[in-house]
Amino acid sequence: MSSAPPDPQALAAEMLEFGRRLSATLTGLAGAAHARPGCSERKRVWSEDKVALYRYEPLARPAGVTPILICYALVNRPDMMDLQTDRSLIRGFLEAGLDVYLIDWGYPDGGDRFNDLDDYIRGYLHRCVQHVLDAHQIPSVNLLGVCQGGTFSLCYTALHPERVKNLITMVTPVDFKTPENLLSKWVQGLDVNLLAQGGNVPGDSLNGIYLSLMPFRLTQQKYVDMVQGGADQRQLENFMRMERWIFDSPDQAAAALRQFVQWFYQENRLVAGSVTLGGQRVDLKRIVQPVLNIYASKDHLVPPSASVPLARLVGSTDYTAHAVDVGHIGMYVSARAQREVPSKIAAWLAERE
Repeated sequence: MSSAPPDPQALAAEMLEFGRRLSATLTGLAGAAHARPGCSERKRVWSEDKVALYRYEPLARPAGVTPILICYALVNRPDMMDLQTDRSLIRGFLEAGLDVYLIDWGYPDGGDRFNDLDDYIRGYLHRCVQHVLDAHQIPSVNLLGVCQGGTFSLCYTALHPERVKNLITMVTPVDFKTPENLLSKWVQGLDVNLLAQGGNVPGDSLNGIYLSLMPFRLTQQKYVDMVQGGADQRQLENFMRMERWIFDSPDQAAAALRQFVQWFYQENRLVAGSVTLGGQRVDLKRIVQPVLNIYASKDHLVPPSASVPLARLVGSTDYTAHAVDVGHIGMYVSARAQREVPSKIAAWLAERE
């Protein structure tokens, strides 16, 4: 049976209504242009080149736990950890009484094109750790590595296990060649030497790659949903903060990006145990301190199969895996993550203090 043709009057009315909502949404977005990520008070306590180390102002009575240092990824801004008051993992940590530090890698320029992974991991990350140790007169720090920053943290802990008391990895890729890893499949044939020949790789180019992995959902559907849902001013401000974060993508130092793509995605060296930094082999079996591995069960960038293998690669006998039923971005901003993640980390650390 053939379906009845659409009613022209009903179709016209629907288009007019959508146009009205679109106009109202655009007006609201113009009024929400001031909304920017970041809500918690912090102070810069150390800096070198483009890199800065921040310490956050406390919000609760100290929990008596060793300070926690957050190592975020290079490829996006760490603002996602502190987007707004009701969507902030950092605020959750502070409300739990944790003493929180965060590494901000900044925006590399042409002068940083030769910075490699050794510069970031054995250089900047090492000196940030040292600052926290010196400031508190302690032998080791709690290290939280997020996404690519988690991979960095694994490498650092394997090289300097005495400086890390407890290690937490969040949405961290470990096995870079699992069947579900869409990003890995995309870069297998990439000529990374050619990619890096022109200098730093524009952040906008990388951001386009991430969006292309789920093109309809990430580039079209969210805008349609926003218009049809008739978002209020607060929701529009939330939307603008997310959009600013998504499209605020720092350029990538050519040497470091080339090594990361080749060593980890194309050659899977972390699993093979063949990553070498400063003449030292990164042996994950040297990670014997407690490890908490938090991953997102619906993650399209770092699928669970990329994170779960960490259990068999580290030498720790105190290993905990915790799955959160969210996607990659949901790990930072979803209501479920706000309820689960800060309290889980705070309790886990307190048990091992």
